[in-house]
Amino acid sequence: MRCSPFWMKRPDPMPADSKVKICGLRDPDHVEMAGFLGAAYVGFVFFPKSPRAVTVAEARELAWAAPVGLAKVALVVNADDALLDQINDNVAIDMWQLHGTESPERVAEVKARYGLPVMKAIGVATEADVAQIDSYAKVADQLLIDAKAPKDAVLPGGNGLSFDWQLVKRKYWSLPWMLAGGLNPENVGRAQNLTGARQVDVSSGVESAPGVKDPALMEAFIKAALA
Repeated sequence: MRCSPFWMKRPDPMPADSKVKICGLRDPDHVEMAGFLGAAYVGFVFFPKSPRAVTVAEARELAWAAPVGLAKVALVVNADDALLDQINDNVAIDMWQLHGTESPERVAEVKARYGLPVMKAIGVATEADVAQIDSYAKVADQLLIDAKAPKDAVLPGGNGLSFDWQLVKRKYWSLPWMLAGGLNPENVGRAQNLTGARQVDVSSGVESAPGVKDPALMEAFIKAALA
């Protein structure tokens, strides 16, 4: 049995209408810490080009470290069924996050094939990007509204970039949505107040180096988001 490294007082329960996702975790202790501090989701990245990428075997260990009630999200980018099958058969995940250019039809296929909720990430830079969200809202279980990656970017997300939050100010879709893109402990509260987002996602904003999560920043982000 793993021994908890945490000595701090357990935080008060988070508000019922606020949820935090810490994405790109690679250390079992950080998975445990995320749950301890009040995060609702943790994300494991299955995209080799990312500095946060994990193997299926590593993700299996990370999932085992998750406290009961902490949702485990598998982030994939334009993955084929072979990779999804491998993840599904070996890692105790609770949700898929499709972070590539998957079509609404592909979202529906993944949902039907595995019987798990699907979160579709959509990059936003202009009003035209916002307009496409409705087509995904018809088939996904959740939406993740992220900053659109630059044309020359290697990563589809996790680039530490934000977008004009006015584009999604007080937007309400027929399903839960999560705000992402350039969030950190200093700006997450402002982003929530402006957009009305009840869920927020962070990755690079709680890192000391690419792919290296900082426990102090994780704690600061979660406290700020749930304040």
